[in-house]
Parts: sequence; C-alpha cells; structure tokens
Amino acid sequence: MTARPEMYRFHNGEKATQAFDAAEYDARLAGLRKIMDDNGVDAAVFTSMHNIAYYSGFLYCAFGRPYGLVVTATESVTISAGIDAGQPWRRSHQDNITYTDWQRDNYWRAVRSVSGEGKVIGYEADHMTLMQMAKLDSFLSPSKTVDIAGHTMVQRMHKSQAELDLIRKCCKVADVGGYAIKDAVKVGTREIDVAIAGRDAMELEIAKVFPDAEYRDTWVWFQSGINTDGAHNPVTARELQRGDILSLNTFPMISAYYVALERTMFVGEVDAESLKVWEANVEAHEYGMSLLKPGVSCAEITHKINDFFEERQLLQYRTFGYGHSFGVLSHYYGREAGLELREDIDTVLEPGMVISMEPMLTIADGKPGAGGYREHDVLIITEDGNENITGYPYGPEFNVVG
Repeated sequence: MTARPEMYRFHNGEKATQAFDAAEYDARLAGLRKIMDDNGVDAAVFTSMHNIAYYSGFLYCAFGRPYGLVVTATESVTISAGIDAGQPWRRSHQDNITYTDWQRDNYWRAVRSVSGEGKVIGYEADHMTLMQMAKLDSFLSPSKTVDIAGHTMVQRMHKSQAELDLIRKCCKVADVGGYAIKDAVKVGTREIDVAIAGRDAMELEIAKVFPDAEYRDTWVWFQSGINTDGAHNPVTARELQRGDILSLNTFPMISAYYVALERTMFVGEVDAESLKVWEANVEAHEYGMSLLKPGVSCAEITHKINDFFEERQLLQYRTFGYGHSFGVLSHYYGREAGLELREDIDTVLEPGMVISMEPMLTIADGKPGAGGYREHDVLIITEDGNENITGYPYGPEFNVVG
C-alpha cells in the first residue's frame, strides 16, 4: 500500500492578489515578533480566524476542522486541511502546509513541524479550547506557554494607513446597501425581501470595487416593529405596516474586514411619542460623536452619554455599550474588546483607531414609542478629533420612508 503522508505542501497555482501588499503583512509580522520578543516567545500558534487573517491574509472555513498559523523568528506558515487544496496557499502571505486526515492529529504534527518541541509557545487563551490546549501540550511539549491574545488585540486596534483606506471603501459599500434598503421599503413588503435588496446591492458593489477579492459573509439585518427591540435580531418574513419602526443594518465583509451602517427608520409616518424618543437618540448620537477624540477614555465617554440620557429620563432604556472597534472581526469571529464604549473599559483613544458611535434605546411593546432606536456611524480617530466615514444620513428628515 502506498504510504500516505501526514502533511504536504500543495502550492497550486500562483499567489492571489491580497487585500494588502506584502509590505503591510511584513509590518504586521514585525509587530508580532516584537510582541514575541518582549514576552520571550519562540513560536506563536494562532487558531482564531481573526489573527490568522490579520497576519497572513487567509480566512479559513473550518467546518469542524482545526486551522492555524505558526509564526517563528523566521517563518510564517498557515496550517490548513486537505479539503481546501491550494486555496490557503494562494491566499496566505507566506508559506502553507496542508495536513491530511489519514490519521488523527496530523494538524498538530504539522504545527510541530514549524514550531519545534520544547519551545516557549504563544497562544490565544480566549480561543484555544481545553481539548486543543491538551493536544498542544502533548505534541509540542512546550517549556512554557504564554497567552498573547491581549497583545495581538492591541496591535489590531491601531490601524495602518492601508487599513484605514480599506475601511473607508467598506463604509461606502455599506452606504450603497443603505440606499438600496430605503428604496425597497414599502407597506406589505417582507423583512427578508428588503434585506435581500440591501445585500445584493452591496455584493455587486464589492465585486466592482474589489475585483480580486473572495466574496463571502456580507449580510443585512433588517428588522421591523417588535423585531427592532434587539440589535442582533435575525431577519424574518414579517410584512411591513404603515407606521412601523424599522432598523436598517448593513454589514459588508471584505477580506475579513467588517463595517456597519445602522439607522432607525419609519414606514410612511412617525407618531409623536416615537419621534420624541428618536430625536433624543439622534441628539445622543451627535453628542457621542463629538466626544470621540484622542486622549479620552472609553469609560469617560460612556459616563458622559449616560448622563445625557439620565437627564432626559431615558437611561433605563439603554441596552448595551455605545460603540466598538472595527477591523478584522465579524459576528462569528474576532472582537477588539479592549476598544468598546463601556463603563469597564479604560482604553484611551489614540489617532488611527476606528470606532463606532451607536447609542440604542429600547422601549417595551405596548408602551408609547415602543421599539428599538439605533444610529450607527464609523469614525476614525485623528490627531485632533475624528473623521466620520459613514455617509448615509440619519434622523427623521431622511428616514421616514416608503
């Protein structure tokens, strides 16, 4: 019987055009190696989609299989399953090893072939499962393990110029989806039909603006009536009615980079009580954006917006923090949790960070003004303030539609 390998290099075809040039990925790896040096790490073993994508450009599709990126002082190698053939090689900045499934744990044998044994291993404690950590210990026999997840998150929070340029383009795509949704809103139309219109418009725009990209994961949450009470409520087949409150949410995904556009809307008309809450939330949104500047902490901003709502007897209707970082993240991977506008986050804003302002108020069903109100803009922190890179208008003047 022919011997079947544990792993191999299937470098099939030419390297694909990535979202960033080689110098960008080299700079990220240089930053990572500085983190490794500072923490005495010989090899970093990444398992999360966000860090693998950030440092290599390759965004995996797991389907229950483990994937990885191993970075040493001289190598950067993605580890992928045979089912993906040459695609991970084409989309990885540097090297790639394919592991086979002829025997269990060939993944860890492939990781070991790069990391070596008995080394100081950096890993992601916020992603590594207990089972996989036991396998890391068994196969790599590390002299020590060091959690570097927090350090890599801080690196990702500080955006390069190339990232900022990409994020600006992403926000323009989100605006395209917003206008398509506005045009699709009609009495009797289902949420799902409006969502499809927004998603299709964005995907076509992405294909036009990014002809060399892979197209995946762009989506829309479009909610109406009671379905607006939660920011992440899924789309349904509910039919729109005149006077309904709506939540427009567009999420283009481009080379693992996520942005969002979110707006309160009403179908045809808005009643007086709803208008009062909506206008108060818009005021909080504008006030919050004015606070986003270097040298101010996330907690400080949060407390000021809290005070704004409390003065208007609305604070009890707030359901979550007022904004968060953007970059390599999605609803199923990634989170730069150190840059969120919450009371328990003391991170100080710095130029080059990207953050949203998104106050939300939820009034329970049956009460005057019932529904969820949310505005959301994406802003870049500059040397003396911020740059708002969301273009779609907010507020009652533009968003009473259909």
